[in-house]
Amino acid sequence: MDDRGGGSFVAVRRISQGLDRGNPCHSASAEVVAGSAAWLGRGLSCVCAQRRESDARPSFDLTPAQEECLQRLQNRIDVAYDSSVPEHQEALKALWNASFPEEKLRSFISEQWKEMGWQGKDPSTDFRGGGLISLENLLYFARNFQKSFQDLLRKQVGDRAMWEYPFAVAGVNITFMLIQMLDLEAVKPRTMVGATFLKFLSENESAFDLLYCITFKLMDHQWLAMHASYMDFNTVMKATRRQLERELLQEDITRLEDLPSYALLRR
Repeated sequence: MDDRGGGSFVAVRRISQGLDRGNPCHSASAEVVAGSAAWLGRGLSCVCAQRRESDARPSFDLTPAQEECLQRLQNRIDVAYDSSVPEHQEALKALWNASFPEEKLRSFISEQWKEMGWQGKDPSTDFRGGGLISLENLLYFARNFQKSFQDLLRKQVGDRAMWEYPFAVAGVNITFMLIQMLDLEAVKPRTMVGATFLKFLSENESAFDLLYCITFKLMDHQWLAMHASYMDFNTVMKATRRQLERELLQEDITRLEDLPSYALLRR
């Protein structure tokens, strides 16, 4: 398994229905409890289909434009989060400001981060599973689909379990899952799903970020439909991946906005 993963999961216990948008003491609405099982990297090993090295896989030729778009996305994937880089810290601060505009971040090392669903006081340790792009995905979600982002962050929609998935850590897992599902670290796609996605990417440079938002909302939709609790996270992720693959392969899908699950972002 990719050694970028690691660390223990964090379960969030529901005490009240969502975090109060206007209450600076909203952290009292949840308890954060560390567990011994891994969420990042190792915890995703059962989400992505396993294959034997001898299994034959098709290969799809790319246009020069598609090759260029894939290379740019791969360059993003290759960047690890580095807390010593000012631009990385600014992006992390921007994520906090977009998430909790009513509450000032006191420090980059702070208990406040647990309110967002990071595992501890320093969120940089959780980016091992997804790199800088997982932070960029979260920030894109926060800026472009504010209502959906806040609904998921504050768990404001649906009949929730007593023990909920941690928002930010789940977001890193989603980035990691999409990279694997779309086979984005290969020279060229070896699955129809990957080849289909690259068509969207060549037409929309933000296609990966948009698909991330769709996937996060779909995952939460599956979570509620399955009446899941934190021990069911991998099961929910498997169901989310299967549904996303089915939608991407529908014949009448010509852009990501045509995916049935895209409508979830507009609710």
